[in-house]
Amino acid sequence: MEVLTTTEMERADRLTIAAGTPGFALMMSAGQAVAEAAMDLVEEGPIVVVAGRGNNGGDGFVAAAELAARGRDVSVILLCERDSLQGDAALAARGWKYPVLPFNPQAIGKPALIIDALFGAGLNRPVKGEPLDVIEAINANGAPVLAVDLPSGINGTNGAVMGAAINAVETVTFFRRKPAHLLMPGRKHCGRVRVAEIGIDAHVLEEIRPQTFENVPATWQKSFPVPDIDGHKYARGHTVVLSGELASTGAARLAARGALR
Repeated sequence: MEVLTTTEMERADRLTIAAGTPGFALMMSAGQAVAEAAMDLVEEGPIVVVAGRGNNGGDGFVAAAELAARGRDVSVILLCERDSLQGDAALAARGWKYPVLPFNPQAIGKPALIIDALFGAGLNRPVKGEPLDVIEAINANGAPVLAVDLPSGINGTNGAVMGAAINAVETVTFFRRKPAHLLMPGRKHCGRVRVAEIGIDAHVLEEIRPQTFENVPATWQKSFPVPDIDGHKYARGHTVVLSGELASTGAARLAARGALR
């Protein structure tokens, strides 16, 4: 139920890597989870992966290679020059044994599915230029979109749209949800949210100590007041509801009914 900010999620990654799990192993698991979700979404037809220059793009390359290995027709559109990729993203790109398409709206074509691996949850500035054009083209394409971690253009911390954002039918995120998966308008852009385990041990939460939790019954059930066997209404507290004028009683009625119940 914990919800991790982008900073907390980065720390979870660092703690896991420091404990001995290579960052590339996490990326491989993330990409494979994306490929699995893509297989569930569309059983046939071409798939286009739109990849950025960071780790989100690396996840996209891993997913593309996994889907191609399963016999799917896959293409990759890359935001930058392939040789400019660094770190784990560069390793993931080496696993893609095929050319990459130019980064322009025309390269998208008419796929059965688009995988959005352009920007991750760490986006902190408005989308402009070519990325903006491609995001708008993806939204206008008509093909369903599977977002990696978070739809591109959404601020991971507050759910805001940073100029423009992908409209996804499903989002695969990793380890724990981020605030933008639950806060509007980001929540609407995410579609269904699938949380994939990628090898991060939950014990890292003891050190991170997140302060935000998803509002589900398991979060508050232990604190929910249950009346004693000898309990009665006069032991449950009192409520005074102050209403507006005759035509403005709706909220007051709802509050009173809630208190009575």
